[in-house]
Formats: sequence, C-alpha cells, structure tokens
Amino acid sequence: MSTPVDVTVLATRLIDAYDGVTSLPPITASLPAFDVAAAYDVLAEIERRRIGAGWRPVGRKIGFTNRTIWPRYGVYQPMAARIWSHTVHCADEGCATLSLAPFVRPRIEPEVVFKLAAAPPATDDPLALLAAVEWIAPGFEIVQSHFPDWKFAAADCTAAFGLHGALVVGTPLRLDASNRATLAARLPEFQLTLRRGDAVIDRGVGANVLDSPALALAHLVRSLAALPQFPPLAPGEVITTGTVTDAWPVAPGETWRSDYGSLGIEGLVLTFA
Repeated sequence: MSTPVDVTVLATRLIDAYDGVTSLPPITASLPAFDVAAAYDVLAEIERRRIGAGWRPVGRKIGFTNRTIWPRYGVYQPMAARIWSHTVHCADEGCATLSLAPFVRPRIEPEVVFKLAAAPPATDDPLALLAAVEWIAPGFEIVQSHFPDWKFAAADCTAAFGLHGALVVGTPLRLDASNRATLAARLPEFQLTLRRGDAVIDRGVGANVLDSPALALAHLVRSLAALPQFPPLAPGEVITTGTVTDAWPVAPGETWRSDYGSLGIEGLVLTFA
C-alpha cells in the first residue's frame, strides 16, 4: 500500500525550504507514488497560503516547455506555477541587477514573455492567441532547485513552486494589427543567443518551446482547464513561456546577455550580485 500524501505537511516543508533558502530531498524519494496530480494539490495549498500572507500573483510561468532538455532532467512534460509581484522585476532600458542571495542553486533561462490583454482562447491558432496578447518582451527567468544536484521527478519540481525564483522582463513590444502576423511567423523560427560576458554559452530556436512560445501559451490554457484548483488566465497577467536554451548555472559578479535575432525585440543584460 502506498503512503498517503499529506498536502499540508508537504506544503509546509517546501515553504520552509524556500523561505530558509535550504535544500531537502525530493518528495518522490520517500513517497514514490507522489505524482503530478498530487503535486498540483500541494502547489495550490502553497499558493493559497502565500496569497493569505499578502503575496500578490501577477501571472504564470510555464516550465519544461523546451523538449530538447527533457532527457537531461528526466522531466517529460511542462508544468505551470504562479509568479508574484515581488518576484517579477522590470529592467531599466534593457539592463537590470539581481541579487542571488534568495535562491538555491540558481540557473538562468532566456524566455519569451507575454502580457495578456484578454483571456486567450483554447486554440492552436497563433494569430488568435496573439490577438489576446498586449505585448511581447524578452525575459530572464531565474529558476532554482531546492533538491540537490538538480535531481528530481516531474512531481517534485511541480510542487516546488514550479522551480520559480524570479523573472526579469525587458523592453516590451506592443502587438497590433501591423505586427501580429509577422510575430506569429517569427516566434517558431527566431534564434536566441545567450552570452555570459562576451562568450556565447548557448543558442536555441523558438520552436524548442512546444513548437512556438505562442503554442506554449495554448498549452497553458488547456492545462489550467484541467486544474480547477487554479484560476484560468485573465487580462493583465504576465506569462513567461519557458526557456529557449538550456538552463545555466549563475554566480554573483556575472553579467548575462540575450539576443533575440529576427524576432525583433531587444535583448536583456542582467548582472548578478
């Protein structure tokens, strides 16, 4: 017989690790039957407590949308979690500085960020999805793993805040009838270059992200429809769609840069303190 999952105990354990900037063993190490459905129940309890404590949700992150990195982490499906007013930072003219002190084993992920003008429809039509988007922007998500060596199962990282640490958002480009079709076509094709200092660390293409960041948004719409413990997407939410490259370890004193190539948005410069 499998050990029952105590949602409240697991939520407390993960919150303590987050707030204490500490590590803990993967939940699945002691509870092999812990699955993604149970993980979302734990995440819902965490988010309920955070909102009760005054945290203000401002959007969602989608993780593991980049299929090229699934074998590296042993996670073969996307996940979603809330992002918060105090974890989202706006760069000043494309440049920002961020302290790494609050994070455990932080890594950087260059992403495409959307702000919603309306609730997106349940469709895989990129133009219809982008019609619900107010703007598109570059982003660096700082992800973290409270589990040693970045070793976990899908259920572990889903419950652990979706691995979200922070999101730095760059200069937005407003969408309208004059550029929406062009962006829909470029989102799967653009090449992103990630640099540490002047050295190229990684490159990726938009299609890595569930064939297009717009289709990652579609996946999120469908996923939330099957998760009644979480609200559907609403106008004003900021959505970060998942890393275009692999996630890379970062350290204080480093400066990282992103270039979005033909997508037509400015990259970001982020220095870590």
